[in-house]
This record gives sequence, structure tokens and C-alpha cells, in this order.
Amino acid sequence: MSELEETLRRAEAALSNEDYGRLKRLAESYACLTELVGDKSTSIARLRKLLFGAKTEKTAAVVSQRSEGQPKQDASISSVPDESTADVAGTACLTTDADKAAKQRCKGHGRNGADAYTGAVKVIVRHPSLQPGDRCPHCERGTVCQLKDPGVLVRLVGQAPIQATVYELQKLRCNLCGDVFPTEPPEGVGSEKYDATAGSMIAMLKYSMGVPFNRAEKFQEGMGIPLPASTQWDIVEAKAEKIEPAFHELVRQAADGEVLYNDDTTVKILELMEQRAANGAVAKDVADDSMDDEEASERRGMYTSGIISTGEGHKIALFLSGRQHAGENLKDVLLQRAKELPPPIQMCDALTRNLPGELQTILGHCLAHGRRRFVEVFDRFPEECQHVLQTLAAIYHNDALARERKLSPQQRLVFHQCESGPLMEELHVWLARQLGDRLVEPNSALGVAISYLLKHWGKLTLFLRVAGAPLDNNLCERALKKAIRHRRNSLFYKTCHGARVGDLFMSLIHSSEFNGANPFDYLTELERHAGEVALNPQDWMPWNYRTTLGITTTGPPAAR
Repeated sequence: MSELEETLRRAEAALSNEDYGRLKRLAESYACLTELVGDKSTSIARLRKLLFGAKTEKTAAVVSQRSEGQPKQDASISSVPDESTADVAGTACLTTDADKAAKQRCKGHGRNGADAYTGAVKVIVRHPSLQPGDRCPHCERGTVCQLKDPGVLVRLVGQAPIQATVYELQKLRCNLCGDVFPTEPPEGVGSEKYDATAGSMIAMLKYSMGVPFNRAEKFQEGMGIPLPASTQWDIVEAKAEKIEPAFHELVRQAADGEVLYNDDTTVKILELMEQRAANGAVAKDVADDSMDDEEASERRGMYTSGIISTGEGHKIALFLSGRQHAGENLKDVLLQRAKELPPPIQMCDALTRNLPGELQTILGHCLAHGRRRFVEVFDRFPEECQHVLQTLAAIYHNDALARERKLSPQQRLVFHQCESGPLMEELHVWLARQLGDRLVEPNSALGVAISYLLKHWGKLTLFLRVAGAPLDNNLCERALKKAIRHRRNSLFYKTCHGARVGDLFMSLIHSSEFNGANPFDYLTELERHAGEVALNPQDWMPWNYRTTLGITTTGPPAAR
């Protein structure tokens, strides 16, 4: 390793900053792998998991089956709490029949019924010879009536995402005077070449499914309907300008939420990368937590922050890309919060960069992050990790029961205090004893995992003291997958303006999905009513725009 470090020092003078950064990261990865391979406790399975990640972190998948000769875990941990049978200490819990029924797999083998096709065009087919009230052609005495449930046929066809219709307007000319008589376009054919639905579909493909413009261009060309990548950008850019007031209203209403989740992931913006190269910055990002104020002003990292706001039965998803961390973006959002509202509950991981500065929040930390530390070291400390994981599994099951029973935040708090409180107290005593009695080496991987839980115990158990406090930050983690999918497929944004357009569409699309609205329909109606959206954006949120339109059906925009 000393020879490798010496080689790196010589290479620093000969290579560019970017190339040197790549080489240094490669050397660090090699050093890490060498250390892991040299560790006798490192198995091939663990090495694969470290390199490629685990497929799942569910307790049942992490905890292997015990042999028949080993004692099983105490039933107080793995059992299911129930209001009618669980005692206060949480040591004897049984499963209700309703809970068992909820776990049973629904029949149908995964097939979708006709009711699932809410966006399909519905065609009513009348009987060719009979109508309700006609005499029965068989008995000739009774009359036929219409049944409540008609026969249903579902037929699916394939087509390009963007369809095109070519209208050939006939022209006539007088052979004597030469006057030309053109044909008017059919009724309903607008003057714009690109309908509002075209922009919605392009935005859905790009910012929801992660399909790059050039990939969509090749697909459209193969279907005989060319749509250049530059044209796709022009369409979504113009659409974003029209519907931007709805995004700003989302941000304003998100600021007034009761619970806010936040986290961030990396992003590449070529414009900022060029600025970094022009300023002579190194390619490798350093930890911002160790930066002083002067270094922070020259921050080199780029991030997409995800902020999820819940309250009044609605969920709002915001995506914000740039130099700022999740905490700084959350601060910008909370500055729009109504002054009379109390501080919101904030859920994030334990990184200080997720905090909104001097703005006050009721801070809770993600229990899933603490749990993951025990998942990662399970192969080396199976007995201890199994105890922790199964205890937390019972806590999560209690939370699932609260959701199934649709408990109010206050009822959920009382339920957790009765059922989860004793389990968490027992776990806290067990964790403290492992370090206090020197049963676990503090500097070992298990000791570090235990120390993390003990250090942040108060914020990790906020759900036992504050009504409505969540257990983890998984809601925001899942939302950020939309930005990660875009990064993996499209790789980067070219400019900061392009990143803002992407953030706008991701926010509107994911907020629609959160509130059970059709994002394609929502984006289309926002553009079609852009003037009204600009005047009263609060009436054009994903949860109330159909009420504003006076629409109760859920068919596709083109069918109305």
C-alpha cells in the first residue's frame, strides 16, 4: 500500500485533477477490497452483498432458519401484538383473525379485471335487434330488461407513445378563374401541432420512467412517427413554463405540512461541473460536514433533495437539484410556512446536513437506518443481531396494525406506548448492557451499531412521545428512486435550467401519484387551463383539480 500511495503522489503531478480523482478512487476501492478479503470473517456472500447490495433487508430474509437443536427466539419478540390479548409489558401477544385474513393472498392470480383499466376508452355496444322493454323473442310473452352487470371484453393494442394524425385537406380550383377553395379542418382539430397530451406523455417518459430524449427519439422513429430529442425538450420546456404556478403552490402548501421527510441523492449537472473545472476544483467531493464557512462557499457536490410533506390527508413530493443539501432546501421551503403554525415534525437520517439551520422542527431520526447497521453485520454476530431485528420487526408490525385499523395520530401514539414502549425499553436496556458489561467490543462493527442506536435513541423513539411521528424516512427514500432512475438512465442534466424543469415535473408527477390522481391527466389539464392555474393555483392541486373541473370520471383526457 505504501508503494501505491507513492505512485499516486507521482501521478498527481502528471495527471489532470479529474483523471487523478478517478485513479485515487480506484486505489481506495482496491485498498478496501484488499482489507475485506484479508479479513477471515469475510465470506463470498458478504463480499457480494457489499459490492452489489442486498436484494432485501426483511427480517425473514436476513435471519436464517435455526437448526432444530438451537433454542428459538422468545415469543415476546416475534409474536404479533393485539389490543384484546396483549398485556402492558408486551410479553404475550396473539394474532387476531382479522390480521390473519389481511395477510392471506388475494385470489385472481394477478389478473386485472375490467375495472382496473380506468384510463381505457369505454365503448358501449348496443344489442343489434333488441332494446329494453321489447317483447321476448323466445317466449313472446315477457319483456326484456337491461341487466345491471353487462358483458365485458378487454382488448389491448400497441402503439407509439406519441401518436400522429395527418389530415389531407382537399383543395379545389376553378379551371376558369383560378380561385382555390380549401377545405376547413375537421371540428375539434386545434391550430397547435403538439397537443397538451404530447407534452404530458414526453414528461412522463422522461421524468417519471427515466427514458432519455434520444432513446424516445429512436423508438418514435422506429414506429414511423419521428420526434427529435431537441423537439421533445422544446415541448416540455414550454409546458413547464405554463404550469409553473402549480409547482410554486405545491411548495407553499408543503411548507405548512405537519410532517416533513427529507433526504438527498447525488446528481450531475454539466453546467456546474464545468464551473467546478474552471475554478480548478478537484473532481472528488469531500464531506461537507468537515468544511468551514470558506470551504462551504466553494462546495463541489451536486444533490437532488427530496422533501415529502404530509398533512390534512394530502402528501406532497418536492424535488430540488443543485449545490444545496437537503437541510438547506428544507429551510428554503419552511421560510414560506405560516407564522401561526407550530413547528413541524421532521424525519431524516442523523446527518447534520439534513437540518434546516436555525429553523425549529421536532426532529426524529430514521429507525430503518439504525436497523440497517445490524443487517450489515448479521453474518458476524447472528445471535445479537437477531434479537435486535426481531424486536424492531415487532415495532414495525405494530405500526402496520395501526395503519390497518386506521387509528388517529393520538390513538396510534397510545397504541405504540402500550405495545411498542415495553419492547423498546427492553431493547434499550439490552443494548446498554452489551457495552456496559463489556459483552461487545465497542470498536467492533456490532459495537458501532449499538452505539449508533444509543447515541440517537431519543430521536429514534420520537414515535413513542409525539403523535404522528413516523418510524423511518422510507417515504422519502422511495420517492428519491424517481430521481435515481432518471440519473441512471439519462446520466445528467445539461444546465441548471434543465434540472429545474426536471424537478418541476418530478414534483407534480409524484405528488399526483401520492394523492391517487392520474399524473398524465393532471399535467394535461394544467396546460389546458394554464390561465386559470396562474390566477388560482390553489384550486389546481392534484387532490382538487378534478373538483375544479367538475369531473367525476377517471377516463383519459383524449376521451372527454
